[in-house]
Amino acid sequence: MVCTIEIYEKPKLKNPVLIEGLPGIGFVANIATLHLIHELKVKLFAEIVSASFQDLALITEKGGARSPINELYYYKSDNGGRDLIIWYGNTQALTTFGQYELCGRVLDIAQELGCQYLITIGGFKKDEIKTPPEVYCAASDHETLNDAVSLGAKIMVGQIFGVAGLLVGLGKLRGFKGFSLLIETLGTYPDANAARSALLALNKFLNLNVDLSRLDLATEKTQKILESFGLVRGGQEEKKKEGQQLRWFI
Repeated sequence: MVCTIEIYEKPKLKNPVLIEGLPGIGFVANIATLHLIHELKVKLFAEIVSASFQDLALITEKGGARSPINELYYYKSDNGGRDLIIWYGNTQALTTFGQYELCGRVLDIAQELGCQYLITIGGFKKDEIKTPPEVYCAASDHETLNDAVSLGAKIMVGQIFGVAGLLVGLGKLRGFKGFSLLIETLGTYPDANAARSALLALNKFLNLNVDLSRLDLATEKTQKILESFGLVRGGQEEKKKEGQQLRWFI
């Protein structure tokens, strides 16, 4: 097994947008997409496991074990907005080959469902952050970059590691348009405030009108996932150690 995908359903979607939300700096994308999953009437349609994922099992509160996994959900808009494919998971791949394969397989599925537009989310580590945190962006093309800038984002200069950057680049080679939203964060804990900024931008761009009052639920669940990985011990001990077993990305 390298990368295996179990598809439970092939939904019929209208011009969907793929939103990526895998773990990264500040777990901004994880919190944001998990909140979308909680608030929207989404349905799980595929699960992904890979030999490039973390080599451990996640232990539940009841003593059960679960492998690291990625999931694909779909959302069908009932108010004239865009349908969505939401990519959520508790890990990224840990190898270059694994990352490329994972992105390629997800893009295959997205194309089969009529998707040609994608948005990735990530954290942009800063030693000091503003209130509200600033948003940065990078895009597949100039027109799409203008879309992101119109949301109040500044143009990113530098490199975007992990799926948040790779997916935009690989998508462009296959005809996808899309952009990455990077929210500044200290990166030492699950950053709900940064996730809020990401969700505000998504609400505006996709006309989602998602309620943000229950964002703390997604943050608490993300915290529990981190505890399962052994990155934090709960309470105020939220700082993870650099260079340990888990490798996180933007």
